[in-house]
Amino acid sequence: MNTPAPRAGVRRNVPHIGFGHVWHTRLRPRRHRFIVPTFFLLLPMRTLREQPDAAGVLALNRPGWLAFRDADHGAGQGPQQGGALAWLEALLQAEGVTDAQGEIWLQCYPRVLGYSFKPVSFWYCHRTDGSLRAIVAEVNNTFGERHAYLLDHPRYGQELQARKAFHVSPFCTVEGGYRFEFRRSGAEGLQSARVRIDYHDAEGPLLLTGMAGRLEPLNAASRRRALWRYPLLTLGVTARILWNALLLWLKQVPFYAKPQAPVLPVTRSSATDR
Repeated sequence: MNTPAPRAGVRRNVPHIGFGHVWHTRLRPRRHRFIVPTFFLLLPMRTLREQPDAAGVLALNRPGWLAFRDADHGAGQGPQQGGALAWLEALLQAEGVTDAQGEIWLQCYPRVLGYSFKPVSFWYCHRTDGSLRAIVAEVNNTFGERHAYLLDHPRYGQELQARKAFHVSPFCTVEGGYRFEFRRSGAEGLQSARVRIDYHDAEGPLLLTGMAGRLEPLNAASRRRALWRYPLLTLGVTARILWNALLLWLKQVPFYAKPQAPVLPVTRSSATDR
């Protein structure tokens, strides 16, 4: 992605909040679809490590109405052990990605009223010139397991593929693969964010999912608006997963037992067009 100069009024490298929606469509054996409003955070992790005060109204590793805790990501280590960013940097180093020395932005759900569940979070890893070097999709399931998909050499608007290696839903087997597409708009990519994740098995497309939202700096006004509109955001994520699982069961969609977690903690992508 090109990185034009920021437009007037845009503050670089401060936490942002996105207001938008999540969509999910199952195509077979029974069609099932929902779309819900949501909000999410976009956090400049290296800036926050060097300048914790840049978190502003976000409660960083402490209780708060709207909070972020390092231990909710990666290996679960707190800030004393380097936090989630140290886990991400170690992952990149182990995978041979040594040139992502610029800002690393984390797109994730926050803790709301102390509760957190993050089905998927995205780490956007940049070079020092601002260009995108890698994206790490960090996936959690309801069994407390976690897996990372390293999307190597991505470009915004480009489709990338990764083999499915991790159990997420009991209504899908661990086979086939994901197709990812990321889009960002505005100066420094801080106007909007859109992520598409489609799941394909041997018979073709099965699940079409994604999230999108308009971005703005996180401040007292945007935090207040988020809490007023979605006071139970993260609790609602878990409740929605369970509710839609019940609906799929009632529709007699086949149910599969959970397999063992993958031995390797990271699955790398392949680009359809380099």
